[in-house]
Amino acid sequence: MTQLFIAMFGLTSIWCAMGHNAKARKWAPVIGLAGQPFWFAFALDTKAWGLLALVAAYTAVYVRGILVQWRPR
Repeated sequence: MTQLFIAMFGLTSIWCAMGHNAKARKWAPVIGLAGQPFWFAFALDTKAWGLLALVAAYTAVYVRGILVQWRPR
């Protein structure tokens, strides 16, 4: 089930980020961040410590994306 959520959130985030719709692009990092707990659980379950480091890096990137996309103009 974890892998299903990883795929669902990851693919939806990329789909939104790569489209022409500005509103969808705004939500892309939020959707991506929502998938991070599943990546974290998967990395812990499999003892994939390198993946755990990537989870931290991707989380930081998604948070930056949220700050950029949702900042008042």
